[in-house]
Amino acid sequence: MSALPWSVLLLPLLAAAVIVLFTKSRPGLSSFISVAAVLASFAGSCVVFATPDIQALELIWIDLRPVLYVPLGFVLDDLTKTMLLLVTGVGALIHVYSLGYMRNDAGKARYFAALSFFMFSMLGIVVSSNFVMMFIFWELVGVSSYLLIGHWFERDAAAEAAKKAFLTNRIGDFGFMLGILMAWVATGSVVFTEMNQQLARITSYPEYLTVAALLIFCGAVGKSAQFPLHVWLPDAMEGPTPISALIHAATMVAAGVYMLVRVGFLFQASPQALGVISWIGTITAVMAALIATQQNDIKRILAYSTLSQLGYMIMAVGLASGQAAMFHLFTHAFFKALLFLGAGSIIVMLNHEQNIWKMGGLAGRLGITFLTFLVGTFALIGLPPFSGFFSKDAILALAYEKDRAIFWLALFTAFLTAFYMLRLVVVVFFGKPRSDKARAGREAPWVMIGPLVLLAIPAFASGFSFVAKIFVQLPAEKETDWLVPGLALGAALSGALVAIGLYRNRQNDPIDFAPLRKRLYFDELYSFLISATQELLAKISAFLDRWILDGAAIRGASTATWGIGSLLRLFQVGNLQAYAFLFGLGIVGLIYFTIFR
Repeated sequence: MSALPWSVLLLPLLAAAVIVLFTKSRPGLSSFISVAAVLASFAGSCVVFATPDIQALELIWIDLRPVLYVPLGFVLDDLTKTMLLLVTGVGALIHVYSLGYMRNDAGKARYFAALSFFMFSMLGIVVSSNFVMMFIFWELVGVSSYLLIGHWFERDAAAEAAKKAFLTNRIGDFGFMLGILMAWVATGSVVFTEMNQQLARITSYPEYLTVAALLIFCGAVGKSAQFPLHVWLPDAMEGPTPISALIHAATMVAAGVYMLVRVGFLFQASPQALGVISWIGTITAVMAALIATQQNDIKRILAYSTLSQLGYMIMAVGLASGQAAMFHLFTHAFFKALLFLGAGSIIVMLNHEQNIWKMGGLAGRLGITFLTFLVGTFALIGLPPFSGFFSKDAILALAYEKDRAIFWLALFTAFLTAFYMLRLVVVVFFGKPRSDKARAGREAPWVMIGPLVLLAIPAFASGFSFVAKIFVQLPAEKETDWLVPGLALGAALSGALVAIGLYRNRQNDPIDFAPLRKRLYFDELYSFLISATQELLAKISAFLDRWILDGAAIRGASTATWGIGSLLRLFQVGNLQAYAFLFGLGIVGLIYFTIFR
């Protein structure tokens, strides 16, 4: 049994290796190996979840005690077990869905190899018992996302999106690495349990603790795409839609929230750090929801909804409730995977059309996709009794108790969420078809529809306490009576009604607010900053290198040396008469200086 957790982790890695080394030329076999590996990992995760007190075999990697000790060990508490089920379960459905979505793709084998490697990397983050091990898998997730977002690398937009995701995350990861080093120096360990035991050594220096905690938080800002490093996630939609579902539901962006909860003892000890975290989450939630109201690409709307919901989770961490954050992460994984896979079904059946204003009237043609998408939508906007209502209500109740300003902003975000999601549903599924592609749309094959149906079940039911408490530790109920749930429901219903009234039977968007369409000009701002700093520095360095170092220093010295050498060469002519003349001239000069000086 101690080897079983290792099997859960290593099976996807083994599948990726076999595909790359042996079956890359056989895409059908490659996809079978990848799907079989993740299904086996899911089965192993179920056994791990059901087995109390299971321990994984621990290996010693670095033993330089008392300076540094790094084991290859697993944490197998309730939090880990839940994440194992979530990652492998949702991941398995996305693998199966990919069989249909990628069936005619030329890079199918490469896709499934990278997909298996992505699963291995995320599972490594989940089970890691120490910061060093976690950071290695953290970076492997970054590499995996680069490969998958840029799967269609022959398209410039996909290649640029992959590069943008990779580089943006490096900024957050640099801070994450510095924070790990500071925490290690202060506590003398990188193992989570030992750091918690030695926490008193760092709490004695609150300013140091705050800086270390915020630097560690930088890692989550990058991975979970929080303001101001949120810009990579919407562009990541250039990758295949199943990858979007995997990134947004159970892997990459969930890694940041999971990490914050895993090392929550560090943040709980610093009220200043918690304050910053809660407001970063709040700003991200509101900002992303506003931008989503004016996006026309179906995947980008869902991407900004992920940013907004991640903001809720980060907000909950900052309000000192890892339980509320994990509860929402748990329910969000199901309904967001459902929404993205539903969007993928629409996109494939409309010959890869993603503009919602070229859709319309799809409810009758894509009946199962419509019904399952509606389940995901109701869960996302928080309508009872769908799962999102319970998990979002837990965060709103928390905010109502601890920070009223954050609560009202979070409530406004709930209104915006209902508005942009009902805008999407009304424009895509109702009214008349707005293009020939929409008129010819038909239901996806069962290999794609099946995962939608299966995901719709937990998207509906996973919020009920008798279900959720099996998997996650639910936050303590707050004494808010009916007020917070009533306000949350009112915000959702009013947002939905406003959207229906505005967009019913519309052929184009009646609202055109350029700043939101242009995503508040963040990309333009960052391009300007890069041009004003990095590119300016590069130009100055190029000038110094060409004209000062290479020109004055290198070429000047070489020219002087060449000139002196040429002058000296005049005295080495190999002619006896010339040497006699120079000898005589030297004698005359010596006599002159001796007599007259």
